Amino acid sequence: MQMRRIQLAALVVLIAELLAGCGASRPVKYYVLDPGPAPASTSSAPIPITLLVAHVTASHLYRDDRLVYGSGHVQLGTYEYERWAEVPAQMMQDIVIASLRNTGNYRSVSRISSNLRGDYFVRGRLEALDEVQAPALAARFSFELELFDPKTGVTIWSDSYTHDEPVAGKKVSDVVEALDRNVHTGLTQLTTNLGQYFANHPPSQSAAR
Repeated sequence: MQMRRIQLAALVVLIAELLAGCGASRPVKYYVLDPGPAPASTSSAPIPITLLVAHVTASHLYRDDRLVYGSGHVQLGTYEYERWAEVPAQMMQDIVIASLRNTGNYRSVSRISSNLRGDYFVRGRLEALDEVQAPALAARFSFELELFDPKTGVTIWSDSYTHDEPVAGKKVSDVVEALDRNVHTGLTQLTTNLGQYFANHPPSQSAAR
């Protein structure tokens, strides 16, 4: 009888611990990237063209809200409790639009839709937005941007950016801050290069509707 009581007590304690563990779930943390400053004022007249920014393409990893990390050269994983407030592919479309608007170079920059007509389409592909753990902790951002002319059906300009930004601390929030810096440095470089393309190849009056 004494042994049965000890076994029953142990079973009750085990059940209580399991129930307590189920009730104390780990909270999910959400992160965002800063969309950037307000559009800068410019004294020069903007190029009289309308750019339409298409949905950013990406692998399935970046069409989910979980933060991605890399382990070694060939393995990627996702955090369960560290997530983006918005799916990265959608978030990058908004940041591309903000970056292009901030240049002040164009008459109009909008997301692509059925009721808008544009002179050119801007298309992007997100290759990497993740934590890299080796050889040192870094925030990797890799992105491709291209300019498509719907009148000719030809991609007339393209460029890419890839960089591993060092991370100051060891927390996920430190990685996100490094990713934020990396994304804005990369998009600034890409949009500046796009502006240089138009400076070297000004659109004709017939192209700028």
